[in-house]
Amino acid sequence: MTATGDRVVRALGPVTVVGAGISGAACAAALAAAGLRVHVYDRGRGRGGRLASYAVDGRVVDVGASYFTVSDPRFERQVRDWERRGVARPWTDTFHVAGPQGITGTSSGPMRWASPLGLRTLAVDLLGEVRVTNPYDVESVAPGPSVDGEVAEAAVLAMPDPQAADLLAPSLAEELEQLEDRRWEAVVAVSAGWGRRGWLPELDGVFVNDSQVLSWVADDGRRRGDGAPVLVAHSTAAYAEEFLDAPDAAAEGMVAAVRALLGVQEEPRWVRVNRWSLARPAGGREEPYFLGEAMVGLCGDGWHGRPRVEAAYLSGLELGQAIAERVG
Repeated sequence: MTATGDRVVRALGPVTVVGAGISGAACAAALAAAGLRVHVYDRGRGRGGRLASYAVDGRVVDVGASYFTVSDPRFERQVRDWERRGVARPWTDTFHVAGPQGITGTSSGPMRWASPLGLRTLAVDLLGEVRVTNPYDVESVAPGPSVDGEVAEAAVLAMPDPQAADLLAPSLAEELEQLEDRRWEAVVAVSAGWGRRGWLPELDGVFVNDSQVLSWVADDGRRRGDGAPVLVAHSTAAYAEEFLDAPDAAAEGMVAAVRALLGVQEEPRWVRVNRWSLARPAGGREEPYFLGEAMVGLCGDGWHGRPRVEAAYLSGLELGQAIAERVG
């Protein structure tokens, strides 16, 4: 065994985590906290998965997950630590609601949280000094377990079900069975920036009902706390399906729908489009994760209840703790 700071690191093979979103990051953090060597692979250029934040027009814009809520004490402890260190901030508990005739009122609920530097920083913070290789496309996970031919103590697939199924060897039948018969929905996200704010000053976000185009619009300036005149709109799943092969073509209709909904007179100065072909599962599982005898674990969105950031975090956390217990 070797000592690293206050932790003792066991001289075992690494646990390989594929996916550096919130679930993979939480899993890796739990494994590292238990003193295990961890190696994370991710296909993206950055970390965070669908906690996606991009630099646009000189500032960071959240174009993936819009916010997170807190209900579990374990996640609350993590969130309070993020808040103390400036990684996360409480945003709002009230959003507007819109229908075919426009905005109809407001709806209050739990506090929604955001991040001053973009939600992807949550995953970056969790990963800390964990070894991460990206961009890297893992091609196969086989019994052993092995990842692209390299043997590991355990392997974790922290990603949407269809992507995980593509990586699993046919002989991992028990794992593949967990990934069957789940439908995933697509989303197109359009972010747009104006020279000035031309919509309701108290608007944080709008749940859009009965629209063929829009499902949600967020005020990214109020979400981030800098007041920038930037909106991020998410499409309906049906609208996204029409533009999966040419997502840029979705922008015109979505921007027009946003302007009509919020009464924005001016055209935006810039527009960016992001496509999420596997944005969210249509339903969730009650199981928090899967870990069979092959020591290949599955976690992420759709595990641990309905799809949300907290559930994905807890899914990864609990899987990491379960692997550490078995290996130890």
